[in-house]
Amino acid sequence: MLAEQKQELLKLFQNAVDPLLVGSELEPMIAIERPRDPSHGDAACNIAMQIAKPLRKNPRELAQAIVAAVEAQNHPLVASVEIAGPGFINVRITTAAKQAVVKTILQQAADFGKSQRGAGEKVMVEFVSANPTGPLHVGHGRQGALGDALSALLDAQGYAVSREFYYNDAGVQIANLALSVQARAKGFAPGDDGWPESAYNGDYITEIAKDFLAKQTVSAGDCAPVTASGNVDDIESIRQFSVTYLRREQDADLLAFGVKFDNYYLETSLYKDNKVETTVNALKAAGKTYEQDGALWLRTTDYGDDKDRVMKKSDGTYTYFVPDVAYHVTKWERGFRKAINIMGSDHHGTTARVRGGLQALNVGIPQGYPDYILHKMVTVMRDGAEVKISKRAGSYVTVRDLIEWSGGGDEQRGRDAVRFFLISRKADTEFTFDVDDALARSDDNPVYYVQFAHARICQVLAQFSTDEAAFVPLANVDLSPLTAPREASLLAKLAEYPEALQKALDELGPHQVAFYLRDLAGELHSYYNAERVLVDDEATKMARLALMLATRQVLRNGLALIGVSAPNKM
Repeated sequence: MLAEQKQELLKLFQNAVDPLLVGSELEPMIAIERPRDPSHGDAACNIAMQIAKPLRKNPRELAQAIVAAVEAQNHPLVASVEIAGPGFINVRITTAAKQAVVKTILQQAADFGKSQRGAGEKVMVEFVSANPTGPLHVGHGRQGALGDALSALLDAQGYAVSREFYYNDAGVQIANLALSVQARAKGFAPGDDGWPESAYNGDYITEIAKDFLAKQTVSAGDCAPVTASGNVDDIESIRQFSVTYLRREQDADLLAFGVKFDNYYLETSLYKDNKVETTVNALKAAGKTYEQDGALWLRTTDYGDDKDRVMKKSDGTYTYFVPDVAYHVTKWERGFRKAINIMGSDHHGTTARVRGGLQALNVGIPQGYPDYILHKMVTVMRDGAEVKISKRAGSYVTVRDLIEWSGGGDEQRGRDAVRFFLISRKADTEFTFDVDDALARSDDNPVYYVQFAHARICQVLAQFSTDEAAFVPLANVDLSPLTAPREASLLAKLAEYPEALQKALDELGPHQVAFYLRDLAGELHSYYNAERVLVDDEATKMARLALMLATRQVLRNGLALIGVSAPNKM
């Protein structure tokens, strides 16, 4: 049922219920739901049971009065209204009302499913945010797929979305990166006596060292180009060159994955602009810190943490969550009253510390700021065995590896498979990515199953005409011939698309879009196997072509939302 049809039903029920409430102070919320069992009808309402007790009346008698009042309005949307059980009210809408979804889709085209629910509210979605110490791994890929799809979902619902990548380009890991490249530049290799204990061992370290010695110039994102000094004792030049080099590599990974960011934010800028020091001083001034054992502590237990946390260690360095607090202050100051962070579940402890720090500042930031989506790990299987090592990365499977393996030589196909697979489960569930499944051209491969539904429609439409202009008149054809059982199922599923997007947004779960697309593809395949589209009867043929065109449009809309292509041929 379309949203506007649901609103019409709500008005009908409101008109029917209002007279029953005269003399009472009741202001009940009328809800129209979809019955769990489709055989019960198209919509259900429990308002009679909701108001029966306060009105001291029998719920079934109230339901009878409401049904009579709804029927008396003679609305063209309503085919029948029935009472079930102790007072549930089930509604069946007319066949014409169900068929109307086709015309709505063809009129709205790419806008079908979109809304202005967000009313232009600014939202920041921060995701991937990998340390620039190596290529992006599969976990970053899951973040990329989730974050990009969620951002597109928010954008489609009227929010002003900003995608941000936060670079942790400071701290111990960056120092280890510089030492690793320096050791390689000096001729050491993993296992040698001079090789640093905490070094990165991947082949990419060798590549960076080689280019550093050659005094190459690299640039990435919006940062200034960096030219290597070539001096193996110049650790600062090595650090700057290595970070920029790997930022460039990550940019290439993101490009291959089809993910773009609106802004990149560097942790080093928080120190350069004194934002970390300002935040720490503000926490001190608020009386939320104390010194113990030569360290500075934050009273995070005041805000739900299991113990207080060290902010500044005895050696004068800050712990990792302190710049995170300062960074989130900048989000608030930039006008983002809603912020969503997507990160691995191993960062679970960070949530309480960051939120506690923000609350301790007492600058008006709400308790639940920011929102977190924590995803679990991804296990990669290939040829029936778990894959743990990438030669280039040294210790993990990279996003680039997964795209290449899943595409069978076709980068677009690989990207589609990886993106669809990585959002096809709830973020908080562990996921096994089977490369063999991604390569399969069968119904067991969900992305193939959905894309084949689109291609199958394109094939049918091409048999009618290869000129897209020939389909324009279909927006106004008579849809009354669409009465077959499989047509009714397909029409109902098409009408659910806007609601599916709303549900996905409510849950911050783009996996719901993947679920919906698979269900829609299933309805299309079932319909295709049950009915011919290009029949001899002209009216039926044109109506069915319009249904195919509408289904193709919704498949395109949903696939675009999650960043997956809609091929015309498979």
